[in-house]
Amino acid sequence: MGDTAQEPPTAAYRFFLKIRLPRPRFQGRLLVMVERRKEIATLRTLLGRHRVVGLIGARQVGKTTLARCLARDWPARVEYFDLENPEDQARLADPMLALKPLRGLVVIDEVQRIPNLFTILRVLVDRPRRPARFLVLGSASPELLRQSSESLAGRIVYHEVSGFSLEEVGVANQSRLWIRGGLPRSFLARSAAESHEWRQGFIRTFLERDMPQLGLGVNATAMRRFWTMLAHYHGQIWNASEFGRSFGVADTTVRNYLDRLTSAMVVRQLPPWHENVAKRQVKSPKVYIADSGLFHALLNLRAQADVEAHPKVGASWEGCVLEQVIRRLNANREECFFWATHAGAELDLLVVRGRQRLGFEVKRTVAPSLTTSMRHALQDLRLDRLDVIHAGDRTFALADRVRAVAISRLLQDLG
Repeated sequence: MGDTAQEPPTAAYRFFLKIRLPRPRFQGRLLVMVERRKEIATLRTLLGRHRVVGLIGARQVGKTTLARCLARDWPARVEYFDLENPEDQARLADPMLALKPLRGLVVIDEVQRIPNLFTILRVLVDRPRRPARFLVLGSASPELLRQSSESLAGRIVYHEVSGFSLEEVGVANQSRLWIRGGLPRSFLARSAAESHEWRQGFIRTFLERDMPQLGLGVNATAMRRFWTMLAHYHGQIWNASEFGRSFGVADTTVRNYLDRLTSAMVVRQLPPWHENVAKRQVKSPKVYIADSGLFHALLNLRAQADVEAHPKVGASWEGCVLEQVIRRLNANREECFFWATHAGAELDLLVVRGRQRLGFEVKRTVAPSLTTSMRHALQDLRLDRLDVIHAGDRTFALADRVRAVAISRLLQDLG
């Protein structure tokens, strides 16, 4: 890849974030490009099928850039409203008057700022002649937006976008993605120090400004303390009583904190799988900081050496790998679980799709072996396959329907 790059011929299928990074062995700079053409193609497909598409994701994952790239190559007229821009807010002071005559594609960014827009959209998409399609962007989960968008039931489909994936940045950048996370500005920062500084600023802004704007207002200092404590429990089973005692508040209060961070899509709750088997099973969720870079920033881990020396290094790598697997499978939240029994058997990730059951166990080692816990998971859960994802490069069988596999090979196979 040279120091310059031409504009891609079909902008709708290619999305580039560009930054000049130091080249270790040479003078000058190296241009790095991250493609997100799958996301663009998915949005085009959804807009071809539905009149209203909701593009959702945490703050700073690249929703606005994706939407602008899509709009740039849209074959018809495009109107763009950014509700963080006072001028665009003023244009939508009377939403019906502003939106009714529009044709083509209408993009509304940060739609949660004007909740009554959903009622207006219902009227517009229910017209006999429907000249416009709407792409609405929001920094909240479908559950949160649904509170304001019940009038669009059956008329809107959601697409969730996250930060960069390993597929997008390439296997050569696997460590960078793990340490910095997938938020574009963090991943593409010129140095580890700049990336860490950006993430610390993101956390402050998110707690002090973004959460109140999302209707999730909680005291920023208390939420920062809670989020940091949650980072120390990353990859562990949620214990509301323990958190409540630490904060001196009721279990319901800390559960509310957890749900608010989950609604803002910066925390993942992985629910337990339980069914009628002859073993007592854990019935509380596992919790993860959704982005590994934010997890490291909450623990003030600045560089890879800091992460690898920390007691949570295994949990950090586990969370990053599981996010990549879930994204590669394009698995819904309702399809993803963990499994554990009170006797100690466990499985990091269970993906259930109809009658198919896929198991994933993450081991930060280059030589994983078959364990008793894996045997129990294979038998009790009736898994079609169990992949043990390890930190090495080789792939080899551990038993019938069980293999040890590198993350890069697994993502290829899942594709």
